[in-house]
Amino acid sequence: MRESEMDHRAVAIIPSGDLDASTAFYRRLGLEVLGDYGHYRILADGRGWHLHLNLMSGWPRQIEDNPFGLYLYVDDVDAVAAAVRELIIDPATPHVTPWGTYEFAVSDPTGLLVRVGRVVDQA
Repeated sequence: MRESEMDHRAVAIIPSGDLDASTAFYRRLGLEVLGDYGHYRILADGRGWHLHLNLMSGWPRQIEDNPFGLYLYVDDVDAVAAAVRELIIDPATPHVTPWGTYEFAVSDPTGLLVRVGRVVDQA
């Protein structure tokens, strides 16, 4: 890809104590491995989601102490929710929030909070 063809984006680099478990989790959300460098994996969904997993032995020390979060925007929230239904933190979701998104939340294998949603039309 030439520099002039690159789009403008940010990519999350997420620490993981178990790359295989993290990869399996993110595959359920719709991402696939684009590159595997042993201690570092690059994942994407082909439509705009990009994520890098970085092996960090012993991370996190206690799962409830992971301070990181990730928000994945998607058009079909319900389809993604169906793929991870038993992992959804609040079983009453996805639902419309007071801040104008239709979303749900799950935790990845390291305790990272992952919200999946879309902005709803506010009339």
